[in-house]
Amino acid sequence: MKFSVSREDILKPLQLATGTVEKRHTLPILSNVLLDISDGVLAITGTDLEVELVSSVELVQASEDGQVTVPARKLFDICRGLSDASLIEFKLEDNKLKVKSGKSRYSLSTLPAKDFPNLEEWKSEINFAIHQNDLKHLINSTSFSMANQDVRYYLNGMSMETQGNELRCVTTDGHRLALARFKLADENLDESQVIIPRKGVTEISRLIEDNDDNIYISLGSNHIRVSSSSFTFTSKLVDGRFPDYRRVLPKGGDKEIIADKSVLKQAFARAAILSNEKFRGVRLNLSNNQLMITATNPEQELAEEMVEVNYQGEELEIGFNVAYILDVLNALESDQVKITLGDSNSSGLIEDNNDESAVYVVMPMRL
Repeated sequence: MKFSVSREDILKPLQLATGTVEKRHTLPILSNVLLDISDGVLAITGTDLEVELVSSVELVQASEDGQVTVPARKLFDICRGLSDASLIEFKLEDNKLKVKSGKSRYSLSTLPAKDFPNLEEWKSEINFAIHQNDLKHLINSTSFSMANQDVRYYLNGMSMETQGNELRCVTTDGHRLALARFKLADENLDESQVIIPRKGVTEISRLIEDNDDNIYISLGSNHIRVSSSSFTFTSKLVDGRFPDYRRVLPKGGDKEIIADKSVLKQAFARAAILSNEKFRGVRLNLSNNQLMITATNPEQELAEEMVEVNYQGEELEIGFNVAYILDVLNALESDQVKITLGDSNSSGLIEDNNDESAVYVVMPMRL
């Protein structure tokens, strides 16, 4: 095995593959990346047995086909430390990967490629394309509501659903819920629902870019694959049933508030400073065209914020976790936000005043 490649050509693919490598591994080979040269293309693979990423580099200089695994972090740090215009030469010799660039020489330990774990072969059932920035928007709009290490393991991820030409992403941690929808062009997909684990969601968000290039998604019974011209990412799915979120979407709320998102976000952020650090509760008092936000803490400190809103109706007092409210306001991109409330024991529904593609549910708190 022998090849040469410029630093700038190998650095990003190597970084992508290294990002999936498990830092606290039980198998030594899981701290390695697989280098595979075939027909003038270098494929770099990293895995932690749950997710797998393959990034590729076309080699413009002559190369010898072969496979080997090398320590991912060490190889990446060596390549990153070389000067920008460096040409790096790699050669497998006596079970060592010799790396040479200018006057620099390195010799890295290797492990056999045949021992490198690959995710088992699987068959896709749903396939579609979406612009990278549209997928990124769906993930950014919902991922903050995923549970983290919840015993209800099916909440530690994102539900991705297809139906006709609609793609839906849903997350919940049991206290709040985020739902975002997107219309796919020229698609008529079967109805399906899968749960992508938290790490899979994080990696996909890291990999995709904010542009309108197509990215291709394949869903199977146990795996999801996301592919572009520069990488192929595969993740196992969570084996479980996501809750029926339609049952928790509030219905019949008769108190509708329209407010300037920026003003509202700033008021909540200031009130949060004096909220209870553990419970993060704030009290909302709603009256005609006014919203009073109140926060207190065990030190008997008090914050009061009065915000002008568009509201006509009965007075209402209700409590919420201020962190959950701020997460939603940070995810919304609109200037005007609509909040729909029922009574003091009912969940609040928050959405863009002019766009119904994303909705957020926040459960109330007793204060």
